[in-house]
Amino acid sequence: MPHALIDSNRTVPRSRCFRLAWFGAALLYSMSAPPLHAQEMEPRTYSAVPVGTNFVVFDYERSSGDVSFDPSLPITNVQAHINIFSLGYSHSFGVAGHTVSVAVSEPYANANVSGDVKGIYQQQYRSGLGDVHFRIAANLLGDPALSPEEFARRTPSTVLGVSLSVVAPTGQYVPARLINIGANRWSFKPEVGLSQPFGNWFMDAAAGVWLFTANDDFFGGHRRSQDPMPTFQWHGGYTWRPGLWLAADVTYFTGGRTHVDGVEDQDYQLSARYGVTLSVPLAAKWSAKLAWSRGLVTRVGGNFQTISIALQYRWFNR
Repeated sequence: MPHALIDSNRTVPRSRCFRLAWFGAALLYSMSAPPLHAQEMEPRTYSAVPVGTNFVVFDYERSSGDVSFDPSLPITNVQAHINIFSLGYSHSFGVAGHTVSVAVSEPYANANVSGDVKGIYQQQYRSGLGDVHFRIAANLLGDPALSPEEFARRTPSTVLGVSLSVVAPTGQYVPARLINIGANRWSFKPEVGLSQPFGNWFMDAAAGVWLFTANDDFFGGHRRSQDPMPTFQWHGGYTWRPGLWLAADVTYFTGGRTHVDGVEDQDYQLSARYGVTLSVPLAAKWSAKLAWSRGLVTRVGGNFQTISIALQYRWFNR
């Protein structure tokens, strides 16, 4: 939890301080990993696009709710309000007849976190740049690499794709703080995804696993590592016309237990979320995306309600 929460409770054993520190870092890890971290809900990720397509996206996300902790820890009534602003760019191109896309995103985040430590109310605030996100994806089966003109005449088909997401340790990080916006480690997520049209209806599914390097400069000069975290997504929706669609979203992730100096923490994660996403065309090159989600099951960590608004501009290379 926040630095003030720990400093005001000096009777907490050192081992518990490490556990409290990790919970705080896990809570605000979402600030440095918008739509790529375990809780992401992103329909149409593997749907086909023509080669030479460019997207610039500005996204705002607001998450608020309570945080679940190990009952043995002296911390209760924890609430968090997190705002994330991100700017991203993606580009698609053809390789050996297959469509490949690359994307990069930079988030800025701020958050207020409050809670009681042994009945004493504490509050903490953080703001700053988060960790940069990269993603490369390729369609293995289904819609081949097509120009915008060819793409408009095609019949949609099943698409099977793979991707690799990377979160680089570029965000704001101060080792003397228990809560940081940056994670001070690399994260990688290989994933396989499927997009299946049924006339105007569609179904998307994806399965991946987050892999983490260690943070060798954790609070107090210690080393924190984290086990792999498998993630799963499912989306089903309806398209009225290009750019205008509605999807129901479900995501599930588990694992991710952490270790400080090799000592295992009791923070095995298991969470499921549900939500809806609406995409609306605004003009020839502009569109907007609105999304809402909340937790269904949360074993450890934040049980948030999240609302996001994204504005997207698209153009084609000629």
